[in-house]
Amino acid sequence: MNPEVLLSRIRVVLCRPSHPGNIGAAARAMKTMGLSRLYMVAPKQFPDPEADTRATGAVDLLAQATVTNTLKEALAGTSFAVALSARQRDLGPELGAPRETVARLLAEAEDGEVALVFGNETVGLSNEEILNCQAAVTIPTNPDFSSLNLGAAVQVLCYECRMTAFAAKPPVIAPGVTPFASPAATHDEVEGLYGHLEAVMTHTGFFNPEQPGRLLPKLRRLFGRIRLERDEVNILRGILASTQVRTGHGRKP
Repeated sequence: MNPEVLLSRIRVVLCRPSHPGNIGAAARAMKTMGLSRLYMVAPKQFPDPEADTRATGAVDLLAQATVTNTLKEALAGTSFAVALSARQRDLGPELGAPRETVARLLAEAEDGEVALVFGNETVGLSNEEILNCQAAVTIPTNPDFSSLNLGAAVQVLCYECRMTAFAAKPPVIAPGVTPFASPAATHDEVEGLYGHLEAVMTHTGFFNPEQPGRLLPKLRRLFGRIRLERDEVNILRGILASTQVRTGHGRKP
């Protein structure tokens, strides 16, 4: 299934968030990973200007967020929900690792709506809330400092969702951004570089055609170790042309 479709089926549910800034941070974390469906259960303060400020470019997710009174309402229509918990509960589902649990979540998303459920910043999810979920996940933090901000927790799991949806190879070039790499140089373009280089070396006295030695084969081996791009060939030939102008030998052949 199309990865974007899978991500569109994931709800991020924040249960009883107490700080509007964390709501904004969660929205921003979601949007950077391609998730857009934000649900909130009884937020203490929302909407709020601080949430908009912390969202930074993801205010649209806040504007279209769904606010409910209970977790059951937020999960209506879903077939699978994963609860984030820092500890194993006696009656809750067994805690899983992020990567494996998210893989289960995305597999379920093939057939319908799913959810990631996050608890209150101070007390987390209640036992009752966790029992509304079919799986649970914990983020393996440093045991000596395990406190994880809500926005950061959302970021970690949304990242895992994106990586899983795209089979660990998500696109990295945003629309409208010029790629750093250029197309590979053709055989003719590379041969043009070799001819240009030989002409400049001959003119400057660095290369003697009557006693060529192994210079040209070594240069071919040097450039042959890399896959020259068209832009790289053009840069090198631009340098050679500049050398020709400065030495009075005209422009590149």
